[in-house]
Order: sequence, then C-alpha cells, then structure tokens
Amino acid sequence: MDIQKRFSACWQSFLACFRKSEPSTDESNRVEKPVTVIENPRAKLSSEPDTSSATGRPLPRPPLRAEPDIYIALYDYSARTEQDLSFNTGDTLEALDKSAGDWWLAKALTGISASKRGYIPANYVAPVESIDAEPWYFPDTKRLDAEKMLLAEGNQQGAFLIRNCESQSGELSLSVLDNGKVKHYKLKVLDNSHYYVSKTRTFPTLKELVQYYSRQADGLCVRLGEPCRKMEAPQTYGLSYNTVDQWEIDRKSIKLLKKLGAGQFGEVFQGLWNDTTAVAVKTLKPGSMDAEDFLREAQIMKRLRHPKLIQLYAVCTMEEPIYIITELMKNGSLQEYLQKDKGATLKTSDQIEMAAQVASGMAFLELQNYIHRDLAARNVLVGENNICKVADFGLARVFMKENDNVYEAKEGAKFPVKWTAPEAIHDNKFTIKSDVWSFGILLYEIMTFGQMPYPTMTNFQVIQRLPQGYRMTCPSNCPKVLYDIMMDCWKENEQDRPTFETLQWKLEDFFDLDVSSYDDAARY
Repeated sequence: MDIQKRFSACWQSFLACFRKSEPSTDESNRVEKPVTVIENPRAKLSSEPDTSSATGRPLPRPPLRAEPDIYIALYDYSARTEQDLSFNTGDTLEALDKSAGDWWLAKALTGISASKRGYIPANYVAPVESIDAEPWYFPDTKRLDAEKMLLAEGNQQGAFLIRNCESQSGELSLSVLDNGKVKHYKLKVLDNSHYYVSKTRTFPTLKELVQYYSRQADGLCVRLGEPCRKMEAPQTYGLSYNTVDQWEIDRKSIKLLKKLGAGQFGEVFQGLWNDTTAVAVKTLKPGSMDAEDFLREAQIMKRLRHPKLIQLYAVCTMEEPIYIITELMKNGSLQEYLQKDKGATLKTSDQIEMAAQVASGMAFLELQNYIHRDLAARNVLVGENNICKVADFGLARVFMKENDNVYEAKEGAKFPVKWTAPEAIHDNKFTIKSDVWSFGILLYEIMTFGQMPYPTMTNFQVIQRLPQGYRMTCPSNCPKVLYDIMMDCWKENEQDRPTFETLQWKLEDFFDLDVSSYDDAARY
C-alpha cells in the first residue's frame, strides 16, 4: 500500500507540473507583450507591385506622376523659327525639358499657341504663383531707372513697382507715382518674415501688402494703382534654340537693311535675321583679320554675357566680308547720341548714369581678366531709355599678340592716340589699367556731349605732352567730383588708377539716396 500511495502522489505531482506549463486560458492572467512591426521600406515605392490579392499575383499600381512645371509669360514673344513657340504676356506654359538652359521645350496651356509645343526663351517666363510672376515686381531695377519708368507715358496716378533696395542689401523698396513725382518707401521684414511699410500694420506676403494698399492709401502718398508698365522685353540668349551652340549661320539668313555707321573694323548695318528678328550686322573689311583668329576670339566673346555688354548672336565666316551679328541698339553709338542731343534732353544725372552703365560692363570684363583695348564713346551703343552697352570688345585683340595679360600691338597696327594710355602709346603695352585710362577719356566725351578729346591739340602734341604731366582741364558744367574721377583714371602710374569695380560704385553713389518708410517720411 505504501508503494501505491507513493506512486499516486508522484503521479499527481507530475500532472500538476504539466498543467502549469500549459498556456492559461484565464484572461486576467494574460500578459500582453510588445509587438514590433517591421515595415517593408519597399512597400511605398510605386514601382513595387502589391501582392496582397487573393491569388498572390501583383495588383497593378498607378505610376507616380510629377507635378507639371507651370510658368506664366512675362512678355510677348513671337516665334523666330518653326521650332519656337509664340506666346503673349499672361499666357501659361508647361516646361517639358529645361536641360538646354537658356531655351526650354514647352507646351502652351493657354493663349495663341494653346496645346502646341516648341522652344521658349527661359528669361521670358516665371513660375506661376512666384513673386517673379507678379507684374509689379522689378527686382534689379535701380532707383533712377524706376523713376524713369514710372514717369514714362502710359503710367497713371498711383502706378507703382517693388524693387531691390540699392542702399541696403536684402531689403526692398516701393516706388510710387504721385502727381508727376516718384516717391520711395522702404519695405522692411520682421523676424517672422512679415513685411511692412509702417510697423502698425504687417503682412505675411508682399502680395497681401500690395492688395491692402491698393484698397486704401493708409499713410502712403496715394493708393496703389496699376503696376508700372514694363519696357521692352529682355534680350534672349542667342537668336534661337538652334543657334545657341551652332552659331555659324547661313549668310543667306541675314538681310542688310540700312547702314548705321562705319568704324575702324568695317561698316555697321541694321539687319533682319530669318525674316523675323532685328539685329545689328558688322561687316569686317576684307583682309583686315584672319578668320581663324577671329573665330577663336568670338568663342570667348560669346561667353561674355552681361546686361551692359552687347551680346554676340552669331557669325558668318565662310566667305568675306565676315559678318558679326549682335543685338540691335536703336539709338546707335553713344558718341553720335551725345552729339545729336547736345544737352537738349540729357541732364547731368543722365550723363552720370550712362557712365555708370559703361563702368558696370567694364567691371565684368575686368572680373573675367578680359581687356577691351578700344574703349570710347564710339564703341558704346545706346538703346531705349538711355540704356548703354559696351560693344566691340575683343575685336582689337585680333590685331594684337598675346603675352600673358599684356598685349603688344602688331607692327603697323593703328590705335586711337587720344584715347590710349601713355604706357600703351610708348611701350605698346595694353592692360585693364590702360582701359581705365580710356574710360577717363570716355567720361570727358560724355560730359562734353561727344566733343573730341584734347580739342586744340594734334595727336603728336598729345604724345609729347602726356609724359610731361599734361591733363585736360575740367569741362564746363562738369561736377568737380566727376572731374576728380577722370584725374584718377589718368594717373601716370597705372597701378594708382582705380579698378572698374571702384569706378562703378563711385558713379552709382550719385544716386544712392536714402529711402525712408513713411514712419519718418513726413514730406510725403
């Protein structure tokens, strides 16, 4: 019996242990353990199939589609080739391929070319809903230019624009037309990125600021009206998409319409390219330069892009005379423009502004380690609203031998004595500092309305007297500070002459006036 009792007790103990090892069915004793869910990182990719169907086969997933790249036209554009797309200001376009850089393949969504595809100039459009698309935004407009544009015919009381502030980088200015005068206000930004004219009222966006002051003046000189009318459209980069890189064009595509002038290197004509685009055509004198030398220089010239440099569009070099096709400036050379005006409409402020524009173009060439070698009023061209651009840079170089950044005139080469620095006259050495000397002479031309430099002296007399320290006297009605700049350009030691960058900001400082918000502008 004792053995049976002991066996029974052991059996019961074994069953008890076995029951403890079974999962409990009592909910009160169940303990939830944390579950880690590992998400398949491939599940979100549209290219991965969904295999959650009952059959286990992949379910089709619609491909991801990028948002359309929509732009609005800022200017009118008429197609120049069959590959181009015409559009008007305000039309919307979808950019399909922007890889070419300056010319985009686009599809017109609205307007005269709706649903058509073709190439468009990239600088004629801006992203929809961006500040650049706003008709009142003129970012790179200087104060004096803003005044000229607002005072131009077609703008009414309250016409306005918003531009970058010249005196303080990163700030904006509001320019408004009021009773024939233009008044300026600073637009400031708070730490929370809100804009304001007066601290009493701030706005999350410039658009809301404009909308508010378009309803009431609330302290401004006048309620904002229509945006300032835009002037002519900007120059495109190249004549068309096809000529950006392949810029040797068929001579038959150029028609010479009328002669505009003549110079050291040849004649200049107003022309028409492809029966669509007005251009300037310089015809080089046969035998005046080697075509291969010119082509090497032209490759450099075409890469030099700046708003104050004449843009080289294309060339025709397969036969003589060589054609150089550039943008057309309607008012011709600065020399002729000054001589025709003689102060009838041009004021001192206009003359200084012209000089500043030339200095700006030359400052860019200086930055590129490029020398003009023939800077003079005859080689500066004038467009609408007194826009000046430096022309003929690089042509003189074809006549000269390169030696580092100094160039020696070839034997027999002619150069304009009255515009040439003494070290270039006597040692045949040309540098950017000899260009600075020439700029001083150009300043004299501007302030005398195109008068010949050293008017009572011959070239020989100039060559003799410059090393003796002779310099032209201050022109009549020329501010002393401007004459001081001329004298700086004519310093005997070329290293003592200013840089073009310095000349640019000195000339632009004439217009760098304080612009106040109406918190402290009681005169408004």
